[in-house]
Amino acid sequence: MKKMSFGWAILPLAVMIVIMLFTIVILEQGPHIPLLVGTAVAGLVAWRQGFSWKEIEEGMYKGIRLVLPAVIIIILIGLIIGSWIGGGIVATLILYGLQIITPSFFLVSIAAICALVSLAIGSSWSTMGTIGVAGMGIGLSMGISAPMIAGAIISGAYFGDKMSPLSDTTNLAAGLTDTDLFVHIKHMWYTTIPGFVIALGVFWFLGRNFSAAGTDTANIAQTAAILRESFITSPFLLLIPVFVFFLVAKRVPTIPALVVGVLLGFLAQIIIQGGSVSEAVGALQSGYVIETGNVMVDDLFNRGGLDSMMYTVSMILFAMSFGGILEHTGMLRSIMEEILKMAKSTGSLVASTVLSAVATNAACAEQYVSIVVPSRMFAKSYKKRLLQSKNLSRALEDGGTLTSVFFAWNTCGVFIFGTLGVNAFQYAPYAVFNFAVPILSIIFAFTGFSITKMTDEEIAEVEAEELEIITADDKDAVPVQV
Repeated sequence: MKKMSFGWAILPLAVMIVIMLFTIVILEQGPHIPLLVGTAVAGLVAWRQGFSWKEIEEGMYKGIRLVLPAVIIIILIGLIIGSWIGGGIVATLILYGLQIITPSFFLVSIAAICALVSLAIGSSWSTMGTIGVAGMGIGLSMGISAPMIAGAIISGAYFGDKMSPLSDTTNLAAGLTDTDLFVHIKHMWYTTIPGFVIALGVFWFLGRNFSAAGTDTANIAQTAAILRESFITSPFLLLIPVFVFFLVAKRVPTIPALVVGVLLGFLAQIIIQGGSVSEAVGALQSGYVIETGNVMVDDLFNRGGLDSMMYTVSMILFAMSFGGILEHTGMLRSIMEEILKMAKSTGSLVASTVLSAVATNAACAEQYVSIVVPSRMFAKSYKKRLLQSKNLSRALEDGGTLTSVFFAWNTCGVFIFGTLGVNAFQYAPYAVFNFAVPILSIIFAFTGFSITKMTDEEIAEVEAEELEIITADDKDAVPVQV
């Protein structure tokens, strides 16, 4: 691969971020065009550095292929939202939530509920696309701002995703670093548990402003009345999400489990809600349609369906085209190497790992890449400092898994916007867990807290591996004729 200088490598990312901020904050437009501009600049830089159009194009295709499984899940989540709204499942969740959860403890409650569900099924996306949608309805009915609600939902969903042995990112980080899965999870307790406690504390503090006495109870009562009038609600409908979560928890692959959820919601709309087949199909294609006269209820329930996710899918394709060029032309590697130069101590090594994962989330717009690339870049450095691999695996998740939500063009940020209807710039200050953990990870690294060194046996294994490599190199060497 051709060597890319840091100056050329950082140029496309810098241009894209500047245009992105201007377009979203000043022009109040979507992120698609900035991503296209960034892709064009990345392509021009790659061409300027000697890459052919065929190589650039292949980099784009590789980036897109990487995210195709996520695209399928996004489409299925759109179908689930449409079918579960049409089937009365979301209305039932909201109605019972309004009766059980008090406004002052709503943010804490929804974060805890999402954490438990995500911990059980190992998927933040599935949690946000189901429980999260209902949570938005409950919170908005209580007069709580959408960014606050989204921040609590995201914090809970990513806590469970990070700590669940069923999570794909958790298994990925453990596998890439050759760390036992449960050793990896246990080591993450040191940063993850305090981070979540901090988040719950912030949500409790914010929730004090939404006491029952200060809440518009008339609005809650009106919302509940509209839901009862518009849908047939029953505790039996709750069996549908419970069954889907049960399937995922039993290690049924995510896609078949979500398809079952779509089918059950579709049948519920026809059999329980009395809708026609045409209306049920319409909810899957273009989303559920309702006109109650209540703006908040209409905004919440007129959504879902295949069409609603095409904005999200198109943005992901653009983002991965951009990220694919950066990854496969060596631009990302050049950026990572520059960050690695800062690693002069154990603390700075861990900090560099976390920051590299964050930078990869920004550059390549994909959570998985933010774990894969730094794991390859930093593995040798951790061995040289005789640090156990679980230090690396934890840093990868602290920086990669959690910070993906802060970039509007990242697949996670795009998914959240398409599902919860709140963009990254709005919910970022309230996704407390997601920024508390990386900060704690860096602080602990510099203080040495929970940083573990290799045992004597592990050091011996590393030395034996290096000896094997040196021996193999000597065997391959060509004898010099004198």
